Amino acid sequence: MYIKQIIIEGFKSYREQVATENFSPKVNCVVGANGSGKSNFFHAIRFVISDLFQNLRSDDKHALLHEGAGHQVLSAFVEIVFDNSDNRIPVDKEEVHLRRTIGLKKDDYFLDGKHITKTEVTNLLESAGFSRSNPYYVVQQGKIASLTLMKDSERLDLLKEIGGTRVYEERRRESLKIMQETGNKRKQIIQVVQYLDERLKELDEEKEELRKYQQLDKQRKSLEYTIYDKEIQDARQKLAEIEEARNRVSETSTRMYNSVLDAHEKSKELDKTFKDLTKEIQNLSKERETIEQQRTDAIKMHAQLELDDKDLQEKISGNVRAKEDAVRQLEILQKEIHDSTEELNKIRPLYNNQVREEEEITRGIMDREKKLSILYQKQGRATQFANKAARDKWLQKEIDEYQRVLSSNLMQEDKIRDEIQQLNADLQEQDAYIDRRKSEIAALEALISQYREGFNQYKSQRDKLQDERKSLWGKENELSNEIDKLKAEVVKAEKSLDHATPGDIRRGLNSVRRICREYEIPGVFGPIIELLHCDEKFFTAVEVTAGNSLFHVVVETDEISTQIIRHLNALKGGRVTFIPLNRVKAPHVTYPQSSDVIPLLKKLKFSDDYTPAFSQVFARTVVCRDLDVATRVARTDGLDCITLEGDQVSKKGGMTGGFYDYRRSKLKFMNVIRQNTELINLREDEFEKVRFKLQDIDQKITELVAEQQKNDAKLAHDRSELEQLKQDIANAKKQKESISKALEKKEKLLANVETQIGQLKANISLKHDEMGTELVDHLTSEEKDLLSRLNPEITELKEKLIACRTNRIETETRKAELETNLSTNLVRRKQELEAVKLSEETDMLLAEAEVKRQELRDARLIVEDVTQQLKRISESIDDYTRQLRRIKDEKNKLKTLEENYQRTLQDEAKELEQLLSRRNTLLAKQEEYSKKIRELGPLSSDAFDTYKRRNIKELHKMLHKCNEQLQQFSHVNKKALDQYVNFTEQREELQRRQAELDAGDEKIRELISVLDQRKDESIERTFKGVAKHFREVFSELVQGGHGFLVMMKKKDGDHDDEDDDEDAPRAADMEGRVEKYIGVKVKVSFTGQGETQSMKQLSGGQKTVVALALIFAIQRCDPAPFYLFDEIDAALDPQYRTAVGNMIRRLADMANTQFITTTFRPELVKVADKIYGVTHKNRVSRVNVVSREEALDFIEHDQSHNVE
Repeated sequence: MYIKQIIIEGFKSYREQVATENFSPKVNCVVGANGSGKSNFFHAIRFVISDLFQNLRSDDKHALLHEGAGHQVLSAFVEIVFDNSDNRIPVDKEEVHLRRTIGLKKDDYFLDGKHITKTEVTNLLESAGFSRSNPYYVVQQGKIASLTLMKDSERLDLLKEIGGTRVYEERRRESLKIMQETGNKRKQIIQVVQYLDERLKELDEEKEELRKYQQLDKQRKSLEYTIYDKEIQDARQKLAEIEEARNRVSETSTRMYNSVLDAHEKSKELDKTFKDLTKEIQNLSKERETIEQQRTDAIKMHAQLELDDKDLQEKISGNVRAKEDAVRQLEILQKEIHDSTEELNKIRPLYNNQVREEEEITRGIMDREKKLSILYQKQGRATQFANKAARDKWLQKEIDEYQRVLSSNLMQEDKIRDEIQQLNADLQEQDAYIDRRKSEIAALEALISQYREGFNQYKSQRDKLQDERKSLWGKENELSNEIDKLKAEVVKAEKSLDHATPGDIRRGLNSVRRICREYEIPGVFGPIIELLHCDEKFFTAVEVTAGNSLFHVVVETDEISTQIIRHLNALKGGRVTFIPLNRVKAPHVTYPQSSDVIPLLKKLKFSDDYTPAFSQVFARTVVCRDLDVATRVARTDGLDCITLEGDQVSKKGGMTGGFYDYRRSKLKFMNVIRQNTELINLREDEFEKVRFKLQDIDQKITELVAEQQKNDAKLAHDRSELEQLKQDIANAKKQKESISKALEKKEKLLANVETQIGQLKANISLKHDEMGTELVDHLTSEEKDLLSRLNPEITELKEKLIACRTNRIETETRKAELETNLSTNLVRRKQELEAVKLSEETDMLLAEAEVKRQELRDARLIVEDVTQQLKRISESIDDYTRQLRRIKDEKNKLKTLEENYQRTLQDEAKELEQLLSRRNTLLAKQEEYSKKIRELGPLSSDAFDTYKRRNIKELHKMLHKCNEQLQQFSHVNKKALDQYVNFTEQREELQRRQAELDAGDEKIRELISVLDQRKDESIERTFKGVAKHFREVFSELVQGGHGFLVMMKKKDGDHDDEDDDEDAPRAADMEGRVEKYIGVKVKVSFTGQGETQSMKQLSGGQKTVVALALIFAIQRCDPAPFYLFDEIDAALDPQYRTAVGNMIRRLADMANTQFITTTFRPELVKVADKIYGVTHKNRVSRVNVVSREEALDFIEHDQSHNVE
């Protein structure tokens, strides 16, 4: 353990908060100029851990606060952080913060932030090894100087203080004081005994006359007693009669009172029932209004659904009629299409033949015209060309031109063929596209059918969930009403329990609950009343037995109760009694074995953990069948007894009983609270489950609605896609027709191109054939014959072409008319009619109509259900109204009963007043005679029965005669015998007390002797340890020197030469107490040679060395975890300062001891592990870590400054 850190704020010269860097666990040195605050730094440490600053007055506190410019400092604190890794401080932490805060009106200690007392701080430090009898772990300025100036006797006192002899001396002083008081009491007793002996001699002579007087006086007392007793018996008899009459009146009154109380309670219950019924009627009225609104809405919805259903039926019938019309029109249209198709099929071959014939005629004409042209050209070659070469050149040019045109036509032919191929591919693609679309339409129609089925399923599931939700809503409402009702009953029972609980206790229990909640204090189990369960018939017995103990709070340990009580005091939060289980022991009780007696503890149900607490309250009480059994058990077995009615018999003899109002039973209220709380928890659990189910159903309904919406969206999307697919097929068919027409045109164009190519090839062949031939100007006979035939043939073919073309145009016109009618009119109309015929709108309308019919049925059921609910609620309201009328009638009857009771009560009060007057008279008479009997004093045993059989008159005569005889002894000392006996007893008692005082005096003398002996042994033991360590320390500090301590005894006187140097303990003096030792002398030699010297013979530096050796010796006797030295080396020579520094270094390394020193010398700085510099500016001190070189420079500068 060592000081780890010091935090100062507002203390003396430390205005601002100063937190030092962590101290070294070994040697620490503090340097600083005079007045910088080094001593204040040490004072701050002592302020927390020593007794130096205790019992401070306001002025003293003000002196500790910082005074300087600026705002006034109103409080200061010093906090020391201890390293507790070795657990010397009994706190389970490795770092302990101890703080002391001071202000003008406060002075507080805090341990790890928690408030503690100064005593707790002292005990904590002593347990860590800081002895109050040895404060030398702190050596401040001036301490060494005072040690050097000490006398021998003062050094002895110092050893006594270190040895702890103060305790022996205090106890010896107390014992001497008791002995003195005992001696004074003995003197008083002796004086009183002497007086009693003289008085007894005088009384002995008066005894004889007194004996005769006593016999007559005894007779008188017997007679008076008998007379008085008879009068008392007579008064008792009359009192019994009056009491019997009062009891009869009281019983009647009690019966009436109980009846009225019952009536009052019943009236309260009726009021409560009345309120509940009124509230129920109000709730039902609101519910009826809601249901009527629901019924109106349901009827509206039903009417709307009927209208919708009617509209749908009309739509369906319209669609059916439209389909039937479409079927009839479709049959007519199909016949017309069939006729047109057959006619078109007939015209197409004819048209194709006509086209081919026209083409063949055209080709024939063209061939003949070309041949004719060639012949004409050939016939005119001779005139056209001069020679053969010119002709061949022209022919070659013609051939090249034909070749160019042929090449262009061939390219066109290839292009047309590619286009025809592409058009054929497009036709196939359109066919495939139409097939795909048809398959997609089939799939979509299947999906649409599934969606319809899904729609019906979703609706069915949603209707089922909505019905379940309605049922759960009803259950939720019922549970909510039941929970509210139970909570109201709990609040009422809690209020009743609060009224039955004393104010301080109620406030205290509430404060305990709040404290435990705010500070999270575990181990608080609650009051007894909340921890026990028992049968209802034992409630009265338990309450009467426990009383306010029912509200005692059971806690785990006494530390918890202490903590809560501290908070209660701070909050002024009432009073509470705690039962800590770690302190309470269950008493061992032997119960009687009888069927009439039951241990109360065995009838209570509670946790086994609380057995000690319940045993403390209930273990000594048994439940008895009646008061007779209770009286017997209390007397024989020494147990407290109680009946089920609450009548008690104490084991000490006391009896308590009477009427106990069970209706105000605290356990009954607690039972109501507990049962209703359990029911509330159960209902709340059910309520939560219902809510979770409702949430789950809501979520499922939402999911179903979402799925239905998705389904509807998909259905709409798929229908849209279906229409789009149908439109795509129609568009594809149109595209196919367009492609077919384009294909037909391309094929015609291809035929023309092929004809042209043939002609070009023929022309080229002719031109080739003509090249190389002779250039002649006439035709051959064959050519001439051909020329003559060609013109008529061309004319004939042209006439034929005109006729063929006319037929072809007529056929083509009819064909186009038929095709146009089919494609643009008949086929389209057929598609429309087929669409009407195949339309799914009817199916959709039918499905929608089925849904509407289902909704209509549901709406009808809802209307019927709401009507039934409305009827049921109306019947409930009528029933509750009838109950309210009955309650009013019953309340009127109860009111009449209460009025009758008031009248009867007045009559009984008058009767009781008369009886009470007679009773008071008789009681006064009874008290008067009882007082006279008491005044007679003690009587002999035969005085009660001697005159019992005589009547009153005889007794009065005998008494008169006895009184006359007694008058003869009027001079006799009536109290002589009593005084004689009394004085004898007093003397014996005083002699006994004197013997006790003598024995006590002897014991005290023995105790004083033992204390003296132990004190001397303690002094000698301490001296022996200090002397031994003094020799070792002095040898270490002074090389070659030696020193020792000498104990001076009383017999030694002042002769220094006869001093005894023995360290062994000596026997204590048993004669009168005279101090055995008178002082401690110091003998040293700094050279190790020659005679030793006493303190008076040493120089100032040598005295300081001796004082330091003594301090180190004392510290070694009783080592502390750390030491604080304030400028201990101020008066030392350099070699001794070096020795002191080395010793401190050695102790720190070997014993793991921490040193914190202040110095103006370099020797301690050189051995320090950590050095702190204290600076002072503007009247404010600060502490910072400095290096060794900085510290040495400062010391050197300070010393040179002082020299100057």
